[in-house]
This record gives sequence, C-alpha cells and structure tokens, in this order.
Amino acid sequence: MEKVKIGLEVHVQLTTNTKLFCGCSLKNINKSEPNTAVCETCLGHPGSKPRLNKKAIDYGMKIGLALNCKFPSEMFFSRKSYFYPDMSKNFQITQYEIPIAIKGHLMLGSKKIGIRRIQLEEDPAKLVHVGGMTPTKYTLIDYNRSGVPLCEIVTEPDFETPKEARMFLQKLSSILEYLNVYDSASEASMRVDSNISIANGNRVEIKNISGFKDVEKALNYEIIRQRNLVRRGKKVEQETRGYDAIANTTILQRTKEEEEEYGYIFEPDLTRIEIKKDKLKEMKKSLPELPDQKLERYKKIIKQELAESIVTHPDLADTFEQVIKLVKPELASVWFAGPLKKILNYSNLRLKDTGIKSEHMVKLLTMIENKKITPRMAELILREMVKKPDHIDKLKEEVTRIEDENIIKDFVLKVLADNSKTVLDYKSGKKEAFEFLMGQIMKQSKGRAEPRIVREILKKMI
Repeated sequence: MEKVKIGLEVHVQLTTNTKLFCGCSLKNINKSEPNTAVCETCLGHPGSKPRLNKKAIDYGMKIGLALNCKFPSEMFFSRKSYFYPDMSKNFQITQYEIPIAIKGHLMLGSKKIGIRRIQLEEDPAKLVHVGGMTPTKYTLIDYNRSGVPLCEIVTEPDFETPKEARMFLQKLSSILEYLNVYDSASEASMRVDSNISIANGNRVEIKNISGFKDVEKALNYEIIRQRNLVRRGKKVEQETRGYDAIANTTILQRTKEEEEEYGYIFEPDLTRIEIKKDKLKEMKKSLPELPDQKLERYKKIIKQELAESIVTHPDLADTFEQVIKLVKPELASVWFAGPLKKILNYSNLRLKDTGIKSEHMVKLLTMIENKKITPRMAELILREMVKKPDHIDKLKEEVTRIEDENIIKDFVLKVLADNSKTVLDYKSGKKEAFEFLMGQIMKQSKGRAEPRIVREILKKMI
C-alpha cells in the first residue's frame, strides 16, 4: 500500500473583542446583517492604515507556549498578494518570513506531531456559493468576517491516516478552549486546509474544511482518488481542491500556487514587534493546567478512559473537580463521562450553556449514592436538568416509581377498556398480546408504574 503523508494548516478564529487591524467589534459578528460590521480599514479603502490588536499577539504567544514552540526575538507582518474577491484590498496582511512561533510539537498518544509554524493573519471575507459549489448560480460576498484575527497552525506532514488528523484536531481544539483563546461553538471558529500526497507524489491541498469528521472524510476520499489515478498510470497533479460535504467529494478549484507566487513584501504600515523573554516566562507561568496534565492527575483517582473523556472539555472538567469535593470520584466520573456527556452531545450543548452547576450534580449524585433514586430515574432527571437545572426535586417526583396498587389498577382498567380486541387475542392463546398490554400500561404511566406490580395486577384482571 502506498505511503500516505498528510499535513494540516489549521486556521483558528481568536476570541478577541475587535478585529486584528481595526476597531470593528466581533460581538455578534456572525449574526449581523451582511457587510455591516466593517470599516475603511478592514475593507482596505485608500488612505486607511492598520493598527495591531495587542491581545491577538498575546493569544498567539499562549498558543505557541502550549504547543512547545520556539519564539524569535522579533517578528513582523507581510503583505501577501491575493487577487480574489474575498480580500477587497488585493493583499492579505499575514506573516511569512518570521512568524510568531516555530518548531513546536503536540503529542498524539506516543506519537509526536511536529508544529512547523504558528502565524497571525487577517481572515478574508465569507463567500456564499448560491446553489452549492458545483454548479453555483452565483457567489455572494459578506465582508463582515474580513479582518477577523486568525492564528494559523501549520503542522509537519506527520499524519499517516485521516483518523490521526481528526484526533489531532480534537486535541488541539481542547487545548485552545483551555487557553480561552477560541470558542468552538462559534461559526467558522476553526477551518482546516489539508495537504495530502501518496507514494511521495505531488501534494494536493484541500481548502476550507469545517468539522473534524469532514476533514477525515475529505482525506479518505482524496486517498482513494489519488490511488485510482496512480493505478490507471496517471499523474497526480499539484492542485487546490475544495470539499463538497453533501456529495462527499473533492472538487478542483485551481492549480496550486507556490509561495513565491504570492509576492510577499514587508508590511510598511506596521512596525517590527519584539518578543521579550521575560514576558514569555511570565506568560508560561500563568498558563492553565492543560488536558494532558489534568489527565495525569485524574488517572490517579479514576479510570483512564473516563478521565480522557472528562478532560476534553474544560467546563466539564472544572465542574467535575467541584463535585468530587463532596461526591466519590468513581461515582462522579461514571456520570460525567457517561450519561451527562451523552445528553449534552445529543442536545448539541456544552455544559456551560445549560445552567447546570456543581451543586446540581452533587444533589443528583447524592440521591443516587443514598439509593433514593435508581440510575434509570437519575438519567431521566438529568435529561430534564439540561433545560431546568433548578427543578431537581420536582423532576424527582415526576420520575418516581408508582407502587400504589389503586393507581396502577386505574391504568390497567383504562388500557383494557381501550384494547378489548387485544384482550380477546390473549385469551385465545396469543401470548404477545399480554406484552402489548403491558407496554400500553407503562405508556399510560409515563414509565413510572412498577413493572412487577403491573404484571401481577394485569394477570388478575385480564
């Protein structure tokens, strides 16, 4: 099988208050009317001058430290010739010659993934292809995103499978959330360009993939496409392709440019920026505990697979730490890594979006520990807690088992009256009819009737 080499260029939208080179606010930028969150600078009007967002520099340094990078003594910005409609001034302010950080790494299990460079740059505008990528009726441009601060993280071609690339992105996303420099729930918060070649052939770039699973799917498709070309005796051309998530295919966009074709020149309107060693040392000390460090600590008190699941999300881990001060870590870890995470994923929510606090989880887990509710009841309560975290006692009443025989008899009588034909089927020897009636009674009681008592009463009354 041909050797596969994959490298990633990850574009991360930084959560600063304003754009990279102007004062346009990023608050609600994705909800604003198209082309309203703009100014002369981010549109590149003649005479406008960029001014640098200091917080974006700090965020870039934090990311470099977390990814074990080296830093130059100074850096500067360049102009990259960019003759596409999503950059109205026909150049992009980015970094090329001296980026903010270089030569780092991130461990993926026991495998070291090299980080070639980390650079800051402004985001182009958003292109909207009306009718889909192929064919498109026409393309609209929204310049609201133009000038949003991006941190581009470029890896070495160290990935050998699309799955490794997906796992790297998931881990990177987790680290960036711990650093509080990016919001995974924001639109276009992370976009990925994937570079892939097989058998040391030409490199193909797949542009602007959103979603970690889509990155894996796009790479899998491209491996098959390139292998089929090689088997037919054709050459894999160096080119740029787009990914159509609906058709799950990559589509030719243009032949691939080389770096020298972009005509980089020093950005004359911005000065060189000194990166002081003292500031780096101070910033390194202030970094939060990152997922790998937290995992090593958690492994001492809970199972590794549960710890790995919990540390992926900082809000989940923070709440877990508060809860285990009052609840046994073994019990809490099972519920945080299992039912709670499953319910959040199903609802497409993060814990911090729900209003569930540590005291809510302590109360629920204490009821489980004291056997006041069953695990099944607890999961039903937890499903509703996502919407109503302060109503645990009321939710408990709603899911508590009904064992009162008189109440259960009323459910049974109603079901028998509504299903007289099924009763006759049972009496004629069709045993499955009994289970159907049981199901109807449980439905009537919203699952709360005690099944053993229901079965006994139904046998007597049928």
